[in-house]
Amino acid sequence: MDKNEIKDKIESANTALGIELGSTRIKAVLVTDDFQTIASGDFVWENELDHNIWTYPLEKVWKGIQTSYAKLAASVNEQYGVSLTKIGSIGISAMMHGYMPFNSEDQLLVPFRTWRNNITGEAAEKLTKLFGFNIPERWSIAHLYQAILNHEDHVKDITFITTLDGYVSWKLSGNKNTGIGDASGMFPIDEATKDYDTEMLKKFAQLPEVAQFSWDIKEILPKALMAGETAGHLTADGAKLLDPSGQLQAGALIAPSEGDAGTGMVATNAVRKRTGNISAGTSAFSMVVLDQKLNKVHRDIDMVTTPDGAPVAMVHTNNCSSDINAWASVFGQFARVLGVNLSPNQLYEKLFDSSLRGDQDAGGLVNFSYLSGENITKVANGRPMMVRKPNSHFTLANIFKVQLYSAFAPLKIGMDILLREEHIRTDVLIAQGGLFKTPVVAQQALADALNTPITVMSNAGEGGPWGMAVLALYAQDSKNLSLADYLDQLVFVDNESSTLYPEPESVQGYEKFIDNYKEALPAELAAGESMKLK
Repeated sequence: MDKNEIKDKIESANTALGIELGSTRIKAVLVTDDFQTIASGDFVWENELDHNIWTYPLEKVWKGIQTSYAKLAASVNEQYGVSLTKIGSIGISAMMHGYMPFNSEDQLLVPFRTWRNNITGEAAEKLTKLFGFNIPERWSIAHLYQAILNHEDHVKDITFITTLDGYVSWKLSGNKNTGIGDASGMFPIDEATKDYDTEMLKKFAQLPEVAQFSWDIKEILPKALMAGETAGHLTADGAKLLDPSGQLQAGALIAPSEGDAGTGMVATNAVRKRTGNISAGTSAFSMVVLDQKLNKVHRDIDMVTTPDGAPVAMVHTNNCSSDINAWASVFGQFARVLGVNLSPNQLYEKLFDSSLRGDQDAGGLVNFSYLSGENITKVANGRPMMVRKPNSHFTLANIFKVQLYSAFAPLKIGMDILLREEHIRTDVLIAQGGLFKTPVVAQQALADALNTPITVMSNAGEGGPWGMAVLALYAQDSKNLSLADYLDQLVFVDNESSTLYPEPESVQGYEKFIDNYKEALPAELAAGESMKLK
């Protein structure tokens, strides 16, 4: 399209806005009704540790959203000479899970408890046994039940609990709902009814420690909506929240909000059964859309859904790329000491390329990239740590090979349950995330780690907010297609992608590395316990 065509689409509101609140960045993208991104804006933020709880203050949520939107609107005006006053549809996505309880005055009762907190172990264990269904520590119901077990005073005042994307969507539309994929990270979903599991709701409500409260669990959860449904419309107050300048008009259709796992599935065209995707960023997770039930409950496998309600086996790890970024920053500082200024892309490209000259097993080095605890390996307190034996090959190449290897290590341990114990197979496994902006290297490391072909699409680095914008367009007009057919027939018709296959020698090297990794885990556990005592 030329600029005049894009301008016409903007003025006629043949557009969708996707906003995703990720762990380190809030990003907004404006997409035309033919799925082309025409403008974007972002805001960098970090979680804060408040009384040993990882959180993001609400004022930063709105500052980040407003800043991202303002940058996007300014880009629209600069590129196309038009003010952004109307948008066809809007979708909100955010990091999944966590806990946001509100009272009858719509006040947040405790600071937002994010997915990163490992503080609900007792509740998660008890609920898993009660339901016969895995309840991870990150899930909203685990946070709620732990608050009850802890006798937290705020619980009696709860009238509504939601997630971060559910909260933002509520404030924009006035409606308390969320997409079914996001809802499935709050409370188990019944595949047949596409709603919260009725029997599990009853079991929870009948717990003596729960029954004492006046609220009903069924009433305080957001309504679960399927992709393609309408979650509401942008209100006048919502428009002012999004755009304090007052230029944006009310009325845009609001799509069911989704977690970043759901938008990742959409952005990689992985919502059909026997497809899967992997997102690698601050955290990492794999999503495999199942065509068969699992044989048993696995504590390391979360059962969630696609945005249209299909069952998904999810392996979620709390840590992935943060330690890579920390090490890269140190080498970037060293380069500047030498008088060499490298752009971030140049820096990562040089360091990733150096890893290709490392030993297949990373020279015996082991790295734990745990900035926070890690459920998969039962590590409660994260302590980033590199360990080596005296005969290890401590080289630059191996330092960065082990960084890549360790980023995927917890994910590999979890995925082995699906691949080796449950014998789940996929027709395609697609990767997305910032790690894959640097071509080939991380993609090949992941293929070797999982011993599975890995495909990366051309939009690998920016999938989430774009995926949410696609869901917003689908809500506006589904063309009477299922979500899988909509993606296949309309969205991904001409998409470019590349597939890398595992290299047998590297697969063997990674297996040797993972053996070393497991052998060294007691050192990481001991470091966490020692620091906790201090």
